[in-house]
Amino acid sequence: MAAAPRHTDGHRTGTHAARAGRDAPSVTPLLEVDTASVHFPGARQPALHAVDLQMAAGEIVCVLGPSGSGKSTLLRSVAGLQGLDSGRVLLEGRDQAGVPAHLRGVGLMFQDHQLFPQHDVGGNIAFGPRMHGAAREEQADRVAELLRLVKLPGAERRAVSTLSGGEQQRIALARALAPSPRLLMLDEPLGQLDRSLRERLVVELRELFATLGTTVLAVTHDQGEAFALADRVVVMRDGRIAQSGTPLEVWQRPVDAFVARFLGFDNLVGATIADGAADTPWGRLPVPSSSSQGQREVLVRPTGVRLVEAERGLACTVAARTFRGTHVSLRLDPVRGPRLEAACTLREAPAPGAEVGVIFDPDDVVVLG
Repeated sequence: MAAAPRHTDGHRTGTHAARAGRDAPSVTPLLEVDTASVHFPGARQPALHAVDLQMAAGEIVCVLGPSGSGKSTLLRSVAGLQGLDSGRVLLEGRDQAGVPAHLRGVGLMFQDHQLFPQHDVGGNIAFGPRMHGAAREEQADRVAELLRLVKLPGAERRAVSTLSGGEQQRIALARALAPSPRLLMLDEPLGQLDRSLRERLVVELRELFATLGTTVLAVTHDQGEAFALADRVVVMRDGRIAQSGTPLEVWQRPVDAFVARFLGFDNLVGATIADGAADTPWGRLPVPSSSSQGQREVLVRPTGVRLVEAERGLACTVAARTFRGTHVSLRLDPVRGPRLEAACTLREAPAPGAEVGVIFDPDDVVVLG
């Protein structure tokens, strides 16, 4: 079952800048991807198909999607590592066609960190400023500043071989930030770390980007990571953008069954919508009066599957229960319709084989499409 997003908007410069960029059409986006398409030889479909994306200065955008959805190709195209077959990439209003990656003023951080083993920590972080002609004293000041920000003060002389996975991630991030890029791009930055460390570091990343006002375009397959980090989430499918919105918008109102299933929701069923209700195999469910009429798919979030006495609702048998840390996920076999997933507290969770009833909370019923 999907975990609820823990994103908070936070009062930070970047968030306000992002909102200002979206609300004021006269402001030039920091990044604009205009109908970008990429076709790989022999592929049955484009890796990118007429993708449009805009980012305001200070905004954090996380791109989600399954393998092969085009998210890494989008990142590489913006970075200048992948050419476009059609469309444009603009940074601060300037078309980047023909501009090589090292002249685009963007920072890159990959999953494997790619630290230079021949340099110590300070040498790794100072690489960018040194390439930009910074004086030694300026390089040293920048290294010390970033080590404080990534919570590894005084680590300048450490060998990279002595760093833990989490420390390598911090140093790779500091190195990417050292030249003060106008856009920082992250490709599965926490993918090699264990879950508990990822959850801790993603909070630190958001705080760091808030402090610096960094504009970030990140690619990840981990929805929890994206929802915790992003101001805006972009879900990709087959080289196209399937949905874009704030974490809360995407979570509460997935645009279609693909997005819903990608987010981990399983309670999806065909329905006929009419007069404020959905006729489903589970029975008649209440839906908002503004819902599209006719044949649609309906999502019921697990939190909206409420357990009652067997005689009071849709009769179900508990097939399985799984402890999820903050709640228990129940698999229910109803007397009619497909299997249901419900979420409840540990104290309230019935044992497998128990007979229960189910009613549906209208606030957790979503008409898709």
